[in-house]
Formats: sequence, structure tokens, C-alpha cells
Amino acid sequence: MANVNAKELTAALKKGELSRIYYIFGADTVGVSDLTQKIIKAAVGGSEEFALTKLDGRRLDLSQLEDLAGQFNMMSDYNCILINDYNCEKPYDDMRGKSADDVTKKLLAALKDIPSQTVIIFNVTGFEVKVQRDYRSGKNIIKDKNKKLADFAAKNGTLCELPIKTPQELAKIISTKVSARGGAISLDNARELAELCLCDELTIGNEIDKLCAYANGREITREMLGELVHERSDTTIYNLANAVAAFNARAAYEAIDELNVDNDNRGAVLYAITSVFMDLYRAACAKRAGVSIEQTVSDFSYGGRAFAVKNAFRDCSRMSVERLRKCIVILRDTAMRLNSSASDPRIAIEQAVTQMMRTKR
Repeated sequence: MANVNAKELTAALKKGELSRIYYIFGADTVGVSDLTQKIIKAAVGGSEEFALTKLDGRRLDLSQLEDLAGQFNMMSDYNCILINDYNCEKPYDDMRGKSADDVTKKLLAALKDIPSQTVIIFNVTGFEVKVQRDYRSGKNIIKDKNKKLADFAAKNGTLCELPIKTPQELAKIISTKVSARGGAISLDNARELAELCLCDELTIGNEIDKLCAYANGREITREMLGELVHERSDTTIYNLANAVAAFNARAAYEAIDELNVDNDNRGAVLYAITSVFMDLYRAACAKRAGVSIEQTVSDFSYGGRAFAVKNAFRDCSRMSVERLRKCIVILRDTAMRLNSSASDPRIAIEQAVTQMMRTKR
């Protein structure tokens, strides 16, 4: 079956077409889990308790895998093995005395002899497989060592990537889910909800439950979104960046208040702030060089987060490339200070924001 998308794989499963090996990955981890479950159901039906074995890819025992693959199951036509989060970059947590390439080589050798009654599924939900867009095929190409296992699956079975769904795709899904609960939402508002949740389907599902309960059969309006939808810290950070761009100190410090920076989340918060400024910087450089939004999305592997690039293209004109570069340097220095001393993280970030607002237009 080679390299297919989720729709093609689902259609094949409905026809009863099963591969002996699958490699399922992508930024849409909810989709990865759902598609994995479809493969399992197609292989073993309702006999998961007897015919499905789940293995932790970070502690994969090749001898055990070979033994399991050779077994016959009396309760199902197929013996199904699910291996979650095997990483060719680092197969084991403790790699002392081991070579990642050697471990993967032995794994591929074992997979060559999969018997006809066995289906092996590799899926990735706990780490990022790095990809780059290939314009000839229109598909993403894996850039890291996981390409070896993915290529093996494409040659001998099925490879499928599930990128993050776009806001437009999620808008239709949101509308359908709201309708199933007896409510209604316009596609524009559904797309707005997707963007507010950063296209995270788990978050979107929670927000749909809350909005439908509040609307109680009425149409979900933009005002309801503003009142009820939990504002992700990423959205607050984007507001912080806009406040810096506008030299609006009050709005900037209010955003910092909402972030509740402490020693537990300081790294994540600073990383998120830096990421937003990097989006703006890339967009500003791209616009200066005459590079399109689509090309920028591809060059930096934004995938389903293309809307972040579009927003950055829209807002980057408020800050010059030189000023954005200065802001990134300030954030870099702040990260170094937090990592090398016992500085109060909130004070450090407030000082960084003050420095950024002092940069000239």
C-alpha cells in the first residue's frame, strides 16, 4: 500500500485490506490514536483482549517481539502487536554501550520475517518525527533517523502521516459535532474556535461540551466564544507580543499576570514567547525577501499551523526586522540568565518585556 493518507488507509481497511506492518505518525496525535484503533479493529475485531499485545517502544525487547510475532491466535484470524513510540533516534532511554543505528538494523532484520498471521503497528504519539515538504510528491519526507523504519513500512506495508488539521478542516468537524448535540455554529465561528484552541482536538472537544451546555440548543455565537472559551497561554503570549509591538506596557504586564509564571512553568512560558517572536521574525524576513506565506509554511515545517504564519504576516509589519532581532536576543539572554541563576522567573520576564519595549521602532 506504500505511503497513503488517512482517508486512503481508512478506505482500504473498510475493504478488508490489511498490511503486515504499519507506521502511523504525525502532529495530529488524536488522529494517530484513532487510526491505530481502526487498524486494530480491522485485524482482530472484538478479540483485543486475546489477540492484541501492546509494547512500549522505549523498552522494546527484540527477542520478545520475534516470539510474539510467531504466535498463532485461536480467537482471531490475526495476531496484532502495537508498538508505541519506538524512536530510531534513541531506541532506549539508556543508550550506553549501544548504537541507535545498530538497534534499528536488528529490528528491521526481525521485521523481514513477519509471518502472514501477524500485523505489527508502529505508532508515534509521544515525540515529534521531523519532516520536510517534498513538492514533487506533495507529501512530507521524514528528516531524522525514523525515516529508516518509515521507509521499511512503506516498502513492506503501509506508511501514513496525520498532520494537524487546518482550522478549515476542523470547522466542519466542529459544526458536525455541535449539530449532533442539537446545537448550531457557523463555519466562521467554528474556525475561530479551532484557532483559539490552536487546532488541538482534545481542547476543542472540551470547549464544544461547555459551549453546547451553555447554549442549550441555541446557536453558538462569537460572543459566547469570547465569554466561555478558555484562552490558551499561547493566545495570551500572542497578545503579549502585540502589546510589545504597540509599546503598550499596561497590556503587556496584564498578559504576564495571566501567564502566572513560576519556577515550574518558566521554561515553557519563555519558550512559547520566543516562538511567537520567531514567527514574527520569519514572517518579516519573508515579506522583505518577497517569499510567500505558503513557501514560509513549507520552509519551516509549520504543517497544520499555517494560520500562525498568516497571523504573523499580518502583524509583523508593526515591528521592523531589526527590532524583532533585538527582541529575540533579549529573550535569548533571559533564558541564559534563568538557566544559570536562581532569578525570579516572573521578574526576569518582566525585565525582558521592559527591555523589548525600549527598543526603537
